[in-house]
Order: sequence, then C-alpha cells, then structure tokens
Amino acid sequence: METIVSILGAISGFVWGPIMLFFLIGTGIYLTVGLRGYTFRNIPTAFRMLFTRTGEGKGGKGEISAFTALMTAMAGTVGTGSIVGVATALMAGGPGALFWMWCTALVGMATKFSEIVLAMHFRETTPAGNVVGGAMYYIRNGLGPKWRWLACAFAIFTGFSCFGTGNMVQTNAIAGVLHQSMNIPSWATALALFLLIGLVVLGGVKRIGYVAERIVPTMVVVYILAGLFVVICHYDLIIPTLKMVVVHAFTPTAASGGFAGATVMMAIRFGMARGVFANEAGLGSAPIAHATAISSPIRQGTLGMLEVFITTFFICTMTGLTILITGQWCVVGAQGASVTALAFESVMPGIGSYIVTLALALFAFTTILGWCVYGERAWMFLFGDKALKPFRIVYTIIIPVGALVQIDFVWLFADVMNGLMAIPNLIGLALLSPIVFKIVRQSRESIQK
Repeated sequence: METIVSILGAISGFVWGPIMLFFLIGTGIYLTVGLRGYTFRNIPTAFRMLFTRTGEGKGGKGEISAFTALMTAMAGTVGTGSIVGVATALMAGGPGALFWMWCTALVGMATKFSEIVLAMHFRETTPAGNVVGGAMYYIRNGLGPKWRWLACAFAIFTGFSCFGTGNMVQTNAIAGVLHQSMNIPSWATALALFLLIGLVVLGGVKRIGYVAERIVPTMVVVYILAGLFVVICHYDLIIPTLKMVVVHAFTPTAASGGFAGATVMMAIRFGMARGVFANEAGLGSAPIAHATAISSPIRQGTLGMLEVFITTFFICTMTGLTILITGQWCVVGAQGASVTALAFESVMPGIGSYIVTLALALFAFTTILGWCVYGERAWMFLFGDKALKPFRIVYTIIIPVGALVQIDFVWLFADVMNGLMAIPNLIGLALLSPIVFKIVRQSRESIQK
C-alpha cells in the first residue's frame, strides 16, 4: 500500500504541478486572445442574463433551464476549495496568492466559456431521451472516431473521480466539521446524508437541479454577506490589505508569527493551483451539467462563465479578505477551515465559527449533488443509458462510507483522477478552439435580447 501511495503522490505532484498549471493558464490566455476578450466585454451582459433570466428557454433540446443548469454546475464547483483551499493558499503562498488566484479566474472564464460552448454544440440525446454532453462528447464528435480513446480516458477519469472528489471526500469533510464544531456523531451525519442525498440523487438530474437552484444561491449570498460584515468591521484595513495583496504578488513575503515566509514563485504556484481547484476551469467537469440546459451554446457559455467569476471574485475573495484583514493567515497552529472560522469568530463571537461550519457543510453537500451528474454522464458515455440507475444506487450507497472511514488514500486517488481529467480536456479544447471562435464570430443571435 505504501508503494501505491508513493506512486499516487508522485503522479499528483505532476498533475497539479507547475507544468499542468502552465498548460491550464496558457490555454486560458490563448482562448481569451482568440475570443478577442469576449468574456471580459460580456461580464455585465452575463449578470443581466443571470438576474433577468434573459433568453430562458431558447435553444431547443435540453432537460433543465439555463439557470438550473448553472446552479447544478455551481453546486459541483463551489466546494471546500472556496474555504479550505483559499486558507491553505494564503498560509503557504502569502497574501500575494490571492492576486494570482484572481489572474487565474480572468483567463479561466474564457476556458469555461469555450468548454460550455463545445459541450452544447456537440451534445447528444440518448435513446432513453437523456440529453448528454461534455468533454467526452466534444472530443469524440468534434475530433472524430480516432480520438475516441481520449474521450474514453476523460470519461474514466471522471467516473472514478466522482466517487472520491465528489462523494467520499465531501461526506468525510461534512462529518468531520460537524463533529468538531457541534459534536454531532459521525454515524448520525452518515445516516442523514445517506437519506438526504438518496432522495435527491435517485430523482435524477431534474431533482438535483431543483435542489441546487434553491440551496446554491442562498448559501452563496449568506456566506458573502457574512464575510462582507467581517471586512466592513475592519474598514480602515481594507485599502492596506488590498495593497498588501498586490505588493506581495511580486515581492517575497517575510516570515511573521506562524507564517514561515514565501517567495514570489510560491505565491504564484499556490494562488494559481488553488484558484484552478476552486473554479475548475479547464477540468471539463462543469460543461457536463451545462449540456443539459434548454439553451444555445453562446447563451449558456456566457452565463456559465459566471461560475468562475462568482466563485473566485466573490466567494474566494471574501474568504481571503476575512483571513488577511483579521490577521489569521499568520496565526501559529491554525489550519484549513479553522483559519476561516477564527476570522469570522473574531468579529462575530459565538456564531462566526458556526457560519463557516454551515457554509462548509452546505458547500460540500451540493458538491456531492453536482458530481453525481458528472459521474452518471461519464458512465453513460461508456456503457449507455443502462448504467444510469446502477450508478445512482452505488453513488448513494457509498455516501455513509466516506463519513465513517479514514480516506487519506481515497483523497489522494481522487486528487489524481481529478487532475488527470484536465489532460484530455485541454487537448480537446486546443484542437477544437477554431470551432469555438467560428461559433462566436458567426452567431447572429443577440444575447442582448
């Protein structure tokens, strides 16, 4: 077992290392330039579409609305990385890591937009009437039969990753944080999750979407408002903190308190790595959910790029600012979610830690739902509609396992599978990018109406 863990550790170091980050960020820059800044120019339009439901129901085939598809994708995207990931990035890379997280999001919007456009353009309807799409479909249908092996590789990586990243790791995180903060027994959390997730998952993508569009917006707004309250209570430190973020993005951060110090490269590496982990741009996961939308490629892509913007510039930024502005990033002995909890608790004694606990639990809960959609579509690609019900049953049965056992090996395995998803997806994006550019140029539909 130690040998296997060692091998997986080495693979994980590569797939989440500098080379992979270079390709992820490089692809985002290439697509941003190729789209001529489309994602930057249309941020206001995307938000107007979000709040007014512009173009809702336009685009032909699909199973759920454009907004519901967005919330389903965000359910899988907005997870523990938005709280724990940001905290670890700041504690390892210093304040400058937040700046590079922002840079990752700016180019990541073009990546996410392109993934969704391709997923919508090459989606299919199965014999059972399920609308399916994603990296495995645009690789196979866009590049041709000779690339089917690459599409299958993506589906296999996604199919296994969903049981770890999207299931056991999340249930373990929920059980752990509830036991630590509220002394709730892990077996009770396991039973509750088994029943709740089972009721939702077995109802299919429409029920998952129904739950996601009610939980996701609420939890995001509540968390952002709570974080904003913490920041406003230290209003005199807002400008100095933002200045510190920018300065330390380009200069080393000296050791202070419990912070060991960080070089500029550490800030870049941890900021970009945690940024990609949080918004999932380039991994090819979210387009699987977006492909089920009753919408068109341009409309859904424009709406879908808000995943990256909201996750990074709202949620991750609020987490980062609360940690930095309260000075918790250099506290001795603090780790992960406890850092964020201490930041909230310093301003809201007695309730701050509970807000973070609830947010972490709900973020993880919705991640389980979102990844169920990714997993079932991956296995359907490999084995057809017949794989749908067995997958949902197995996915539900595994829920309590993650809450009750130590899953260090599972986490490492899932981390590797999650990272490996990016390789075939980036290859597909690069080779099919001319199609994305052509669709954007030739599209005569107006997203302004």
